[in-house]
Parts: sequence; C-alpha cells; structure tokens
Amino acid sequence: MEGRPHRRPSAARPGAAAARLLAAALWCCVPGAAFASGDAEAPPGASACTGCHVPAVRATSIPPIHGRPAEELAAALRGYRSGERHGTLMDRIAKGFSVEELDALAAFFAKPAP
Repeated sequence: MEGRPHRRPSAARPGAAAARLLAAALWCCVPGAAFASGDAEAPPGASACTGCHVPAVRATSIPPIHGRPAEELAAALRGYRSGERHGTLMDRIAKGFSVEELDALAAFFAKPAP
C-alpha cells in the first residue's frame, strides 16, 4: 500500500471533535429526543439533559446524572452557570437556566432513573 496516503484516525482529524460536539448538541435539541420517563412532573429543560446524560445502562463518556445527590448536581450546575466550572457545552447550557430552575433539575435527577 505504498501509493496510498496515510489517513489519520477520525479523532486526530481537524474538526472531528467539533462535528461530534455539534451532533450531540443537535440531539439534545430534538423535542423529546430521549426523555424516557415521560414523567409529567419533570421540570422544564429536563429533556435537554437526557439527550446526553443517558441512564448508566449505556456506556458513554458523559456521566449519568439520575440518582446522584441533588446537592452534588446543584453545585455542579451552579458552577457551570457561574463559570467556575468549565465544560464543552454545560457552561453554555447552564447559563440559560435560573438558579431556581437548576435546583429543580438537580432535585428531579436525584431520583433514580425510571
């Protein structure tokens, strides 16, 4: 295979990470994309969270959030909102919610996954 140029793995290609990030962001924005519980008590914005943060049943690099302590989730969300904590998308997403909305999301996701 001497005449064939070497091709870099997709992770090393410029723009590959941005393409994956965009795909994840678009998936999160699809109405009802992955909100499996269908719980009527879910706070506004909860379906956007489950587009990326799937239950622990599926292995992804994004951590599951169902069943984590509400205080831990609220602190992380507030850190993203204030800029103390950095993330690829989370800092931008959290800024779109009020502190009260973030606390409601944290309380909701502290419950075990359905």
